[in-house]
Amino acid sequence: MEKLIERENISENLKASNAYQQLGRLLTALEAKGLPTETVALISTEIEQLNAISVIDKHFVKAIQEKENRIIILIEKKHKIVPIHYYRKLWMTLGMAAFGIPLGLALGVSIGNYGMLAIGIPVGMAIGFAVGSGMDKKAFNEGRQLDFEVK
Repeated sequence: MEKLIERENISENLKASNAYQQLGRLLTALEAKGLPTETVALISTEIEQLNAISVIDKHFVKAIQEKENRIIILIEKKHKIVPIHYYRKLWMTLGMAAFGIPLGLALGVSIGNYGMLAIGIPVGMAIGFAVGSGMDKKAFNEGRQLDFEVK
């Protein structure tokens, strides 16, 4: 797998430094999983593109985060391998949108007070948290979880 190049002046930009270190931790965790060569080649292509960027600015930080997200989505889709708390974060937002808003709307309409719409959002978040935590636990038990957490 392609390695991130050492950048001497990255410590001057705290956001870039933190994002770069986090991507490095992701790559280390992926190496420990022993992925197929096809997946390794796709990840290496992403890293080569990132290594080609020479200027460290806000666009570089955005590029690091974009590459990290693309790698995580790639390994989740191809191999169902996910970072720690991946499903919990995903399902909390889905729970708020898919369960919370409709529940709040139904409550608001039934009571006649549309201000009650906001009550459903934390309920949906709790439902999503429970579903996502269960999926994370299942991924951990099946050995599909990386020793890496997105911050």
